[in-house]
This record gives sequence, C-alpha cells and structure tokens, in this order.
Amino acid sequence: MRHLGMRRASLSASLKLGEHRGRTPQEEEVHIPFAQESLVKQWSSMQNMTDRKQEKSRAPLQRNKLLLNINVGGKLFQIAYSVVARYPITRLGKLALYTDPTKKLQLCDDYSVQKNEYFFDRDPSIFHYIFHFYRSGVLWIMDEMCPSNFVEEIEYWGIHLKYSQRCCRILFEEKQDELSEFLKIQKELEAELEPLDSARQFEGKFLGRFRKMIWNLIENPYSSVAAKIIAVMSSVFVLVSIVGMTLSTVEEMKHKTGKVWMEQLEMICAIFFTSEYLMRLISSSSFKNFLQSAFNAVDLVAILPFYIQILFESLDEGDMLYHEELHKMENVGKLGKVLKLIKLMRIFRILKLARHSTGLRAFGFTMRQCYQQVCCLFLFIAMGVFTFSALMHSVEHDVPGTNFTSIPYAWWWAAVSLSTVGYGDTVPDTVLGRMVAFGCISFGIILNGMPISILYNKFSDYYAKLKAHEDEISHSLKLSRRLRLKERVLRKLSECCRDDPRRQH
Repeated sequence: MRHLGMRRASLSASLKLGEHRGRTPQEEEVHIPFAQESLVKQWSSMQNMTDRKQEKSRAPLQRNKLLLNINVGGKLFQIAYSVVARYPITRLGKLALYTDPTKKLQLCDDYSVQKNEYFFDRDPSIFHYIFHFYRSGVLWIMDEMCPSNFVEEIEYWGIHLKYSQRCCRILFEEKQDELSEFLKIQKELEAELEPLDSARQFEGKFLGRFRKMIWNLIENPYSSVAAKIIAVMSSVFVLVSIVGMTLSTVEEMKHKTGKVWMEQLEMICAIFFTSEYLMRLISSSSFKNFLQSAFNAVDLVAILPFYIQILFESLDEGDMLYHEELHKMENVGKLGKVLKLIKLMRIFRILKLARHSTGLRAFGFTMRQCYQQVCCLFLFIAMGVFTFSALMHSVEHDVPGTNFTSIPYAWWWAAVSLSTVGYGDTVPDTVLGRMVAFGCISFGIILNGMPISILYNKFSDYYAKLKAHEDEISHSLKLSRRLRLKERVLRKLSECCRDDPRRQH
C-alpha cells in the first residue's frame, strides 16, 4: 500500500504519491509544534519579491487599536473589544474592560509592548472553540475532546458550560461522568492490591528493619521464595482445616480414634493461623489500620472458634464434675448448643483464600461496586415472591388438601419458582393456579437474565485489571532482584580483581 507524501507549502500545493520518506535531522529542527510554529517562515511562491518589499515586510506591524490581539500557544487571534466586553465575567472580558495595566498583566502570562499582544500559555486547539464562542455566543463541544482537559480550559477562560447547546451538554456530561467513574474504579482497583503498610513506613520505627522483613515475608509473596512458600502453606492449611471440619461430621470419624486425629489436626491448623496473625500484628506499622482491615478481621474469626471452644469445654467439664443439680445440667446443655454454633464459625476460614486469590478479590470488588444493582435484584425478587404468593393463595385456598393454606406458606413455592429451580414439592391444582405459576416462572426467567450480563462483564473487566496490575508488580520485583543480583556479582568480581595483584606479590 502506498503512503501519502508530505504536502508542499506553496500556493499550488500538490499531493505526491510515492514512497514515504521520513524527516531528516535538519527537517526535524525546522518542524516545531504549537508555540514555536509561528516562528518558522514557510516557503511560498511569492519569495522572489524585491528587496524593498522584503524590508517593508520586516517592519513592525501596526495593530488595530480596536482589536484585542491574543497569542495562545503561538497562534495569533484578533477579536474586537466590543465583542469580548459582552461577557465581562470571562478572562478576556476582564482583559478588555480593565484599564489598570497591572490587573491586565495578572490575567495573562506575558505581554508584548511592540506588538500589543497578550500571550497565554494554553492549548491553541481548544481556544479555537473559545474564539468561536465569543463571535457566535455558542460554545461548541466535539466528541473527540478529553472532558477533563476541556473543562480545565473553559474554567481557565471563565466560560461556563451552560453556553453550549443542550444536546451537546447532556452528552458531554454523560461522558464526563463515565470518565470520573472509570478513574474512581481504577483508583480503587489499585488500592485493592496495595498492601496496608508500605515498606517506607517502617523507617524510623522501633525494630523497623526486623518488622519490614516480617512484613515482606507475610504480606508480599513476590518479595522472596520464602514468602511464596508461606503464602502456599497458608492456602494449604485453610483447605486442610476445611476438609478436617467436614470429615469430623462423618459418622465413622466420630469414634475415639478419629476424633483424636481431628482434634490434633485442628490444633495444628489453629497454631499456624495464630502465629500468622501475630506476625501480621507485630509487623504492622499502624495498629488502627490493622484492626480496620477486612482480611485481618477474617483471620481473627478463623482462630477465635478454637480458643472459645477450649474455654467452653473447660466450663463444661467443670459443671459436670462439681455440679449435679438439674439447673446446672440445663446450663451445660445450653453451652453445648453454643459450642456447636462456634464450631460452625470455622467455615469462615475459607475466606482467607481471598488474600492470595485474584479471582475472589475481583468477585468481592464486583459485589461492592454493583451493590445497587444487587439490592434492586433482591427488591424485585421480594416483590415477585409477595405478589405471586398472594395470587396463588387467592386461587388455591379453597381446593381440598391444598398446601397453599396461607400466604406465608406460599412464599416457599414462589421463591423456588422465581429461581426456576422448581422442586415440585408444592404444585397448584386448578387451571388458574397453573396460569399464575406460569407467570411466576416467566417473571423469574426475565429477572434472572437481567443482571447476569452486567455482573459478568464487570467481573471479567475487574479481574483482568487486577491480574494485569498484579503481573506488573511481580515483573518489577523480579527485575529489581535481578539488578541487585547483577550489582552483587559485579561488586564481587571487582573485589576479586583488586585482590589478584596482591596475591601475585
């Protein structure tokens, strides 16, 4: 495919087809953007003028005193004072109305007395739209503009967005909101992977070097091989603990031998989780931030059931040994129920996997970002359950032997039908009841299909961004370790080279 050649700066400019030729170093020096572009005199076919006309062209230009000369980034604009004065609250309007030269100089970046030009070090491409606004009274907005850059420019010139057309303003504000939301989510995503304590926060602290080493070992799995091993061991102990809790409910494992093995396994896991939690607590630079962290709260919930169980079992044994009254035995039964509930809290240990799993982090981040959509989904489900359970009770309550004896009894059927599971344990008998059931199932299909695409798209987007950010951090740490290794090798080689002449002597 042929490339377009460069356009010649002449009165009869032509477009030459041929091989694309890059600029030479001399041409690169001539090619000056924006502010210095006006300093270059382009070639033209009128260059063969007489010396008298050339000298006349070099003479200072006589500017019209009725026009305001504005130099924006090297581009010259001229506009009448009367036109600019119609908008006195804008920057150029104040420049036209002020009579004090000191105030005028405060409005611009520089002023040329010979040319009577006010210089502004701003973007000239956007000022074209500002210039058009002063001449027409309408602020035009182009789709290809960056919203934040355009808002910054019009705020500098003192022009409000209300001067634009309503259709353009609505689209621009929507684009601006999307950009703000994107930047907000991007910032939260970066904060999601940033650890609570930066390595720089340990400088000047008590045992700062030691605490920094422990922090890298526990919180930063990419810092060393030992940190990776500890991260893998933490995930393995979580899985072993969950498997042990599951096996403890099996009838064959409730015998004495199996029970002893499960208790020993639970004790080993609890010791590992406790030591891990204490190491994080010791290496934390801020105790307040440590307690406010969600992951640290999960770690605390993971180890508390073990110690509460030991406490309740000791109380249980004390009541059995020293108290034989009936009311004491009732208290022991209540303690046993509480103990079962505390043992069930061990299931929350599986949340510890989110510390080392990008997918679980992305899922939690998606739920936090889409909580409004999720709440709306639960609201629609509740509305559907109440509506269709009331309809089903109204058409089925007169049928002999029906299960829809009341609206609360019909809630279970409505919830199962809306989820499109349909156990079949409760079914309508009349034609009207089946029509209501069909409407309930249809509403459930529509309801379940709406948020799935939104949640999935956001989850996949967040997961990709988290993974890319995580890979970038891992790559930078690996590169820094390689550079440090290279420096150490070079330092050792230089030391060996300095030692060799001494050995020869």
